[in-house]
Amino acid sequence: MKTCHQFDTVRTQYEREIGFMLAHSKRYEGKPAAKSSAKQADSTKQRMARALSSHVGRCPECG
Repeated sequence: MKTCHQFDTVRTQYEREIGFMLAHSKRYEGKPAAKSSAKQADSTKQRMARALSSHVGRCPECG
């Protein structure tokens, strides 16, 4: 599937944010902050999927 520059930018931003959350979770393993960060990473993955799916549906270049 060919995607546009905006799609790649959005995906990169979400992946970077998720990476930060997972790294924080790993760094503070066993503490409540780690569990919270891991849950946030999961919900951010879901938001990323929704955002990218919505983008593909609207974007003439990606669709």
